Amino acid sequence: MNEKDEIRHKVWNRLTENKLGRFPFPLVGRIPNFKGAEKAASYVQSMDFYKDAEVVKVNPDAPQLPLRASVLKDGKTLLIPTPRLKDGFVMIKPEWVPRGEERKAASIKHMNTYGKVVPLTDIPAIDLIVVGSVAIHRDGRRLGKGEGYADREYAILREIGNNPVPVITTINSKQLVGDDIPRDSYDLAVDWIITEEGITETHTPYPKPHGIEWEHVTEDEMEKMPILKELKGFSRGTDL
Repeated sequence: MNEKDEIRHKVWNRLTENKLGRFPFPLVGRIPNFKGAEKAASYVQSMDFYKDAEVVKVNPDAPQLPLRASVLKDGKTLLIPTPRLKDGFVMIKPEWVPRGEERKAASIKHMNTYGKVVPLTDIPAIDLIVVGSVAIHRDGRRLGKGEGYADREYAILREIGNNPVPVITTINSKQLVGDDIPRDSYDLAVDWIITEEGITETHTPYPKPHGIEWEHVTEDEMEKMPILKELKGFSRGTDL
């Protein structure tokens, strides 16, 4: 087990032992669904850059469902990466969702019913990015579940010309770690950490990816994620 995995398992075990996890179980191998997710989402809603945002990209994992639903309730366009980026991104506009059905629309099971998969050329400018995490250091270094999707999603959006925007994560406060989290050049650091206890700005010193580091993309990943093939043929944006 490498150092990153050791930190992940420490957090998964801590949440499990303190009974801070929620369905789905086990927490191991997932972005853990945590008690306090609704409170963390409400703190996000209080932030000025959230209030000003028109389009918000939120990861598809269970603990961010309350926030995805809030994005639609608040009249914002929601962009959700499909699981494992197999089909790229699903866009859901608030006017496509009948009042009272926002949580259902924001669920992975039903997002395609209310939204639609959008090609790279139709992805709107995104104002705020939310990522799930397993472990977070107060300086913004994060660990996901180990498959690199949040890093890659951010890199894809930068490749197509999206400007740098705030990156936040919602976690339980027990997911904060003091460990010296190792970093790779393609890892995504976060600007804000929101827990059930409140909001912390990281003032992270770590640069974010400017785009896909193609030397780290395998042939197998190209086959499993057609969006990467689409991106290869995409005319790169000019405002990176």
